[in-house]
Parts: sequence; C-alpha cells; structure tokens
Amino acid sequence: MPLEKKRVFSGIQPTGNIHLGNYLGAIKNWVQSQEQYENIFCIVNAHAITTKQDPHLLKQMTYNLAAMLLACGIDPKKSILFIQSEVNEHACLAWILDCFIPMGEMSRMTQFKDKSQKNAHNINVGLFNYPALMAADILLYDTDYVPVGEDQQQHIELTRNVALKFNTEYKTVFKLPEALIPKQGARIMSLSDPEKKMSKSDTKPHSIISLLDSPDEIFAKFKRSTTDSLNSISFNKEQKGVYNLLSIYQLLSQKTKEDIEKEFFNVGYGELKKRVAQVVVEYFAPIQENYYKLQKEQDYLHSILTEGANKAREIASHRYSIIKECVGLL
Repeated sequence: MPLEKKRVFSGIQPTGNIHLGNYLGAIKNWVQSQEQYENIFCIVNAHAITTKQDPHLLKQMTYNLAAMLLACGIDPKKSILFIQSEVNEHACLAWILDCFIPMGEMSRMTQFKDKSQKNAHNINVGLFNYPALMAADILLYDTDYVPVGEDQQQHIELTRNVALKFNTEYKTVFKLPEALIPKQGARIMSLSDPEKKMSKSDTKPHSIISLLDSPDEIFAKFKRSTTDSLNSISFNKEQKGVYNLLSIYQLLSQKTKEDIEKEFFNVGYGELKKRVAQVVVEYFAPIQENYYKLQKEQDYLHSILTEGANKAREIASHRYSIIKECVGLL
C-alpha cells in the first residue's frame, strides 16, 4: 500500500498585491509540492481585519487572490483551497487556545511588536491574539508541516507549545506541526533596500515586483534596484543587492550558480538588471494571462472556493467536536 501523504497547511492574506517574494518564497513551492503532500491552502481573510479594511475591497481582494493562486498552478483536484471565514471552527478553536496561551508568551511575539510600532494608532486585541488564530488554523487540520519563512518560526513554536500543553492536560489530540522552510527563495529582499525582506507593506512602490506589474514597470523597478560599487557579479552574500538579483534569476531560470556566474562574467550591473527583468517578465506572462481569464469567471471561482470550504469544514468540524469535548464544552 502507498504511504499516506503528510498534510501541509498554508495561509496567505488577501491584502495587497501578491509580489515576487510571496511567489518565490511560498507559492512556487506550494505548487511544486502538490504531488508530494496533501495540501490545504487557506485565504486567511480573518487575519486581515486586524488592520482596518474596506469591506467591499476585502471581498474583491479575496476572490482576486483565489484567482491568482489558481493561475499560479494551485490545482483544486489535488489541493484544498478555501476562505478562512467560511469555516467557523477556526475562530472557535482560537478562543479555546486563547485560554491556554500565557499572556507572557503572547507578548513576546516579535510580529506583534513590529506591527504595533508600525500601526501605533491601531493596537487592537485581534492583533495581539493573531498567533492564537494562526495556531488554530494549523492545529484544526492535524497538520504535519507548515511552510514558513525563518521570520515565522516563532509562531510555529507557540503553536507547538500550546498543543503540547493541551495534550498534557487532557489527552493527545493535537499533532505537533513542524516548520517547513524552503532551501531557496525563503527570503527575497526589497529591491531598494536588500537588508529588508520584500513586503506588501513597503511604502516604496519600486521596492517590490507585483505579479501583475506590466513589463515596463518590471524593467523600471529593476533598473532602480540597489546594487553596490564593486561591479562584481557572483553569489557573494556580502553583496546583498547583487545576491538578491542573482537569487531571483536562479530561481526563475533554473540555471546553476556556476552557469550564472559564467554568464555574467565581465558583465556590468546594468545588463544584470536588464536580464533579471527579462526573465521575470517572461516567467509571469502566462500567469498573468491565466489570472485575467479567471477573474472574469466569478461563478467558477465561487464553485472552487465553495467546494474547498466544504472539504475543509468536514475535517474541521470533526476535529473541533473532539477538542471542545475535552474542555467540557457542549
């Protein structure tokens, strides 16, 4: 008999445009892992409202994200794709977990500290409790692995801690999920500041490459990208800007580091930026074409998301009934 596939849970917020860092750090790996794992992909719109959202825009962005994920290659025949708010058990389990997570542990979460500094006018309880909902997302599905960047490992540690505490106090209900960190592409950096990760929240538009940017926009942004004064092209991590450009080129071209360094021997930074831009434009052209087709098929998107929610709800409702019985809830 074939071995049972390990289950992977991944969540992505429907805020801002999906950018190159999101794709190379997460989505590309999700698509490639669909044969290897049993994947559950969740559009985490409940997480999104920790910052103020326009309700109509949030709904549209949720469908836009679904279209983009499908355009990138998420296959609903192989993976479950659904919207978080369509499965109420996420919020219900988050409340139970809230009652098992110490205030001290929650207050140490670096993401809360970072977001609080950036949004000092909107430090709400939801933002503070964000990790409990994230833990609920993961634990609700008997998850084995969670694909995350290195900066998200703290959330997985908290998830494991609360699961272990619950298992010890009652019975072994939760698996202890493990972080799945991709070997390549986990941290694509800002084009204007290669010390920082490429981020949707970046206030400098030329710092990120959106998957929906036009060819002219992509070339213009790479032309402005930060390099250095060494005029040397190699996979040298000390040359952060050049290393970032070469990493993007390698991940999209599938060439080896050795071949790439030969290709760019005695080549200037201007030509490097141009060739990286060209490979990005060519790679994302079919994805953009698929996206715009899917955007026009709202009924089809709705049917895919409804089917995904039904499959997710079947797992979640069974798991939640076991969990709530443990704590004495009817």
